[in-house]
Amino acid sequence: MTISKFWKAPLLALALTAGAVLVSGPSPHSSGNSMLDGAVHAAGPVSVADLADSLLGAVVNISTSQNVKGSGNGSAPRPQVPDGSPFQEFFDDFFKQQQDGGNRRQSRKVQSLGSGFVIDPEGIIITNNHVIADADEITVDFTDGSKLVAEVIGTDPKTDIAVLRVKPPNPLQAVPFGKSAKSRVGDWVMAIGNPFGQGSSVTLGIVSAINRDIRSGPYDSFIQTDAAINRGNSGGPLFNMDGEVIGINTAIISPSGGSIGLGFSIPSDLAMNVIDQLREFGETRRGWLGVSIQPVTDDIAESLSMKEARGALVAGLTPKGPAKNSGILVGDVILTFDGQNIAQMRDLPRIVAETTVGKAVDVVVLRKGKEETVAVTLGRLEDGEKLIAKANSSDSEKSDEPKALVALGMTFGELNDETRAEYSISEDIKGALITKVEPGSSAAEKGIVAGSVISEIGQESINSPEDVEKRLASLKKEGRKKALLLVAAKDGQLGFVVLSLK
Repeated sequence: MTISKFWKAPLLALALTAGAVLVSGPSPHSSGNSMLDGAVHAAGPVSVADLADSLLGAVVNISTSQNVKGSGNGSAPRPQVPDGSPFQEFFDDFFKQQQDGGNRRQSRKVQSLGSGFVIDPEGIIITNNHVIADADEITVDFTDGSKLVAEVIGTDPKTDIAVLRVKPPNPLQAVPFGKSAKSRVGDWVMAIGNPFGQGSSVTLGIVSAINRDIRSGPYDSFIQTDAAINRGNSGGPLFNMDGEVIGINTAIISPSGGSIGLGFSIPSDLAMNVIDQLREFGETRRGWLGVSIQPVTDDIAESLSMKEARGALVAGLTPKGPAKNSGILVGDVILTFDGQNIAQMRDLPRIVAETTVGKAVDVVVLRKGKEETVAVTLGRLEDGEKLIAKANSSDSEKSDEPKALVALGMTFGELNDETRAEYSISEDIKGALITKVEPGSSAAEKGIVAGSVISEIGQESINSPEDVEKRLASLKKEGRKKALLLVAAKDGQLGFVVLSLK
């Protein structure tokens, strides 16, 4: 099965699921049987016609067009003929006609359809970024048959949100946002959109799950619905029964491209902050902590003497980033951020991004078995991304006489100019070089390869094979059964690995 964002052809539509209103009492056609007379009978859901009628005018169809240049004239290669050949004139005419036709085909117009909704009577419309991405022209179609050309105020590919503006002659009908956090599994929801370009369609369903991670972006926290979401519905609204938008329909899981009752909507609580920033600045301004993180697995939690696996493990720090400047360390486990619990790794990026740039926050970390609070002033993610791209590498310690050590199924050597060049290792990486990994060893199973570097063992820095030997001996003396290793790949990517000391 695949997770689909119908690029340039959004999705929406809620599959009508059988609701039930329980009614007790004897049946009009009672047989006199007491068991049947007391049975509970199911009825269909109460009509939502009035609600649908009140919302239809605020939901729009979005059509886009894009001029696509061809990759060539598509003509076949011209054969070589001898000078003076009787076929020369024939080939000249044939290939001239083909070239002229190919030149006319070099550019073509591609059109697509999607959905959106009005949130401001003055002409502010919300849709998915993938609905309007790369479009040369965007047209908004209203239920009364009118059409308006739209301009893009701002887009955010990370959350797949786009904000458009039209200039209506009269105020438009708009719909308000509601609090998606109040939605519960089983709540009724309604969607209105443009499935397969058929025009406004209303469908009904329930909230099937919340906080879904479908790995489509860094801030996944989707509302799942059994709504029948199909092509042409992306960017359309998901309403609660109060007529408030609690989600923006974006993706489905489907083996065929059609709905199988697994639809996903961007929650309004996440979307509203992004939309406000795009309206005010034309771009996003997200908080930035400056850490690379990985999940706290059961093995890692055990090695750190944690009662349960929770939080986000700091695997790296951005030079000159907020976390490094505030004293957060590699190996810290972030447990809470600005008073919010970090139950799992993926919670942290979203919470940080939604925090105001420049805000001073308290970060509670687990460090060497003890909880500590670190004060951090957040930077701006967009600036941080530029800083990371331009970050300067620091010089590492060098040794003229590399020494080898065999431990944990790996052979260690020292980093110097020669070994860095041999394994193409970045200059900013420090630690003990792994020159060989024993096939079938635990290290090999964990994906460690020759050319990787061990930077820490048991949250202590490693700079040489001697440090590896001493640290492993110390852990065994303490009665530890496993060792937590910070491993750096050749390109500097960091990650924690747990290996048995036996």
